[in-house]
This record gives sequence, C-alpha cells and structure tokens, in this order.
Amino acid sequence: MPLSHLMELQTFRPPSFAGNMMFLVRNQVQQWKNHCRFSVNTMLSGHRFYKHLLSGRKCVSKNTKTSVSCSYSTEQNDTLPSIKQLSHARVIYAVAAALGHNKFRGSDILELQNFNLASVDDIASVHAKAYVSGLEKAMDQASEQGLILIEGSGPTYATSTTFHESLVAAGAGLALVDSVVAASKNQLDPPTAFALIRPPGHHAIPKGPMGFCVFGNVAIAARHAQHVHGLKRVFIIDFDVHHGNGTNDTFLDDPDIFFLSTHQDGSYPGTGKFDEIGIGAGEGATLNLPLPGGSGDTAMRTVFDEVIVPCAQRFKPDIILVSAGYDGHVLDPLASLQFTTGTYYMLASNIKQLAKDLCGGHCVFFLEGGYNLDSLSYSVADSFRAFLGEPSLAAEFDDPAILYEEPSTRVKQAIQRVKHIHSL
Repeated sequence: MPLSHLMELQTFRPPSFAGNMMFLVRNQVQQWKNHCRFSVNTMLSGHRFYKHLLSGRKCVSKNTKTSVSCSYSTEQNDTLPSIKQLSHARVIYAVAAALGHNKFRGSDILELQNFNLASVDDIASVHAKAYVSGLEKAMDQASEQGLILIEGSGPTYATSTTFHESLVAAGAGLALVDSVVAASKNQLDPPTAFALIRPPGHHAIPKGPMGFCVFGNVAIAARHAQHVHGLKRVFIIDFDVHHGNGTNDTFLDDPDIFFLSTHQDGSYPGTGKFDEIGIGAGEGATLNLPLPGGSGDTAMRTVFDEVIVPCAQRFKPDIILVSAGYDGHVLDPLASLQFTTGTYYMLASNIKQLAKDLCGGHCVFFLEGGYNLDSLSYSVADSFRAFLGEPSLAAEFDDPAILYEEPSTRVKQAIQRVKHIHSL
C-alpha cells in the first residue's frame, strides 16, 4: 500500500479511483527504484531524486526477468521509447501527478524528511536482539529468492529491503515524537503528529514478526519517549479492527504504559479478551475491549466517552500514542465493524483534545491497518482535518444507506463489563 503517497494531504481532496491506481503504481515504481540502486535516503530526499530525474538518466532493473526503464528529460522527444523497447514491453505507463496544482496549505502541514533511521538499539528496546540480528541476516536470502516468509503462523513476509524499510518506519515515529516534544517547549498547543508508515507494527511480538508487522513502531516510540524525553507515563490507544497483541505483550508487566485496545471480537489474532489486564506490577494497565461485529459510530463514541476518557484521566499520561487502524471502516474487506469516515474524524479530534487537556498536547498517531484504498485515504485525510480544526468532509464519502442497525445491547454489555473490570 502506497503510504508515502496515500494522498496529497496538502489538497485534502479524496483521490479518485484513477488517483488510487497512480498511488499503487508509484509504490511499485519505488520498489523497482530500489533494484535500480536508489537508496532509501535518496527516495526520502525528494530534491536529490528530482534532480536525478532531470538529468535524463535511466535506470534498468536487471534483478528480475522484466526490465523496467524509467527516464525523464527536458529535451523534446528524448524520452520516447525506441522500437526495440516497445517490442519487449508488456506494460507502458505514464504519471502526470501535477503536484504543483495542490491547494496551498501554507505552514499548517510540515512533512519531515531526511530523519534518522531507528537504530538497532532502538529496536532492541522492545524486541529480542536475536530476532533483530536474524532478520538482518535474512536479507541475503531475500535478495536471492525475492520474497521469503519470516513468520510461520501468519502472513508476514520480507523482501531484500524489509529490514532497512522497517528501520525507516520506526525512525519516522521516533522523529515525530522528538518533534512534538520540541514544539511543546515553545507552544501551548503543539502540532499533532501522524506517522504514515509501512510496515505496520502492532502485531509484532517481542520475539518476532506477525500479521504483516515487522517491528513494533508504537512500542519502540513509547520506550523512546520514556528513555530520551523522560515522559514516564505513556497512554497507548489502539483502535485498529484487530487486537494489537504485540504492543499488548510488550508492556504486560509495565505499570507506566497503559495499553487500551478496542477491536472486533473474534478477529485475528484471537487475543485481546476482557480478562487480559496485564500481569504483576502492570496488572490493570492493560484494557481490552472486544466489540461485537456490526459496532459502528454510536458504539465508538460511547466507548470514547465512557472508557477511553476516564482511563486516560485516571492514568495521567505524559504522552498519548495511537495505533490508528482504519480497517474498522464499513467498506474494509477484512472485518465487519461499520465505522465510517466520520467515526475516524471524531476519534482524531477527541484524542487530540484529550492530549491537550492531559499532557500538553503530546500526541502521535501511527498508521496500522487499512485495506480499502478509498476508505483509507478519505479517513486519513479527515483525521488531518480534525487535527487542523477544519470541518469534516465525511458526508461526501460516507453512505448511510449501507449501514445497518448496530448491536446496541451487546455493545452496552461489553462496555459495562470492561467498566466493571477496571472500576471505571
């Protein structure tokens, strides 16, 4: 999924189907660029890459049977393919992104670029060193085979660039924590941050990967906030449709990190039961709320008011980190909740306000799940609108006609049960 180009967020205009296809193509092109010896740093540095393109140089992948040629020149006709190239091509594509026509947002939105990768020590703050070193060594095998399975009980795979890309993803989260903390020293209302990253992280357990997740990005950021910035008490909200078992397991016995997960009851990976509340010194600092299938906007609003807010107020966090999964959307194919774009706008707006009220605005979101490109892009864009205090455009996308009656009795029972367990 093309997260670096999920949508041109400066425009806040949901992409069309054609736009989504462009994003998919870009994602594949980025992979091809890796084969063409473009480093991750080069890809992240738009100016250097753009300058390289303007030079008119070409890159051809020789690592696969399919040759991919990419070129650009300011000279007329210089980019037209030769007859020989055309005779061997199976697909021809062109991209005209018109990035210069984005709606101007001024300084409201800042994209961090050229941030540091997470270090091995950063990763090892939550993962076993044997796993980290083993994954790094496995990259040679991935280079030879192209794709390898790195976790036996779920669909987690690696390519030759997975280790590096996972360090980039974790590093983005660390850089955003640093930036929010720095901004809060001079602002009463610091910016809210959002790590639009892949691979996701909340299923990755301390000893290895799981469920598309390689490193626990939120967990790594939580330790970073504690160790580097002295933000001892970390409140983690996970509203992905699936239980964040990796984050859950990482902090089971830690009283200073409160992990709160809402997820669909019975969904992958089958963990996150009501009675999973932490162990030892961390007992009570883990709250799991499995919601029945069909739960929607009304259920989540009630959960926020009756569970999330009182938990956060009692815990008194120094920073709030969010595993923001958008796969609970009614259009998402992997589960059967019926959240809408408006649900995510509400969550983003209310969590931002909660952070402002409780911990000086220290708040960082991390993208987790989301497998319908349209609902994902609309919902993330609406989350950004919420951060900016702009009106939601959910009504332009959400179709109330496809919603059905929520299982209100079962939702109420689930909420009452978790409130009883945690004395809310």
